[in-house]
Amino acid sequence: MQTPNVVSDIMSRAIFTIFEEDNLTGIESEMQHFRFRHLPVVDGHKLVGLITHRSLLQVAASSLDPGSEDTTERLNERLFARDVMVRDVITVRETTPLSEAGHLMWKNKIGCLPVVTEAGTLVGIVTEADFVQLAVRLLKDRSLA
Repeated sequence: MQTPNVVSDIMSRAIFTIFEEDNLTGIESEMQHFRFRHLPVVDGHKLVGLITHRSLLQVAASSLDPGSEDTTERLNERLFARDVMVRDVITVRETTPLSEAGHLMWKNKIGCLPVVTEAGTLVGIVTEADFVQLAVRLLKDRSLA
């Protein structure tokens, strides 16, 4: 098997996205159900932002507060993706070397990199999990050699 070298070799192409106008109701539970920690926000097919698990935690009521679940539900009904999304998203292209993508994630302490075309069209996402899977595969291949 050929060793992966660029982002397109390991990125996920099937991406669940949301729109700026989507309210936050249900987004956190969907993220937990599908085990997503990042949701790209698009306008058509263009990336305009990113919702992270951390950004949802920042607008949630404290679990130490009695009634926090109801408070969070009310907030989620009133807030939209555009209100909490990260707008200045670091992105890569499909041809970005994996070493560069990994360095960007490590240096910026981020868990994913949306993959976009030159025009900003979202075509994939590469996550920490993709790099872990790659490491496991490479280590396994090396131990078989």
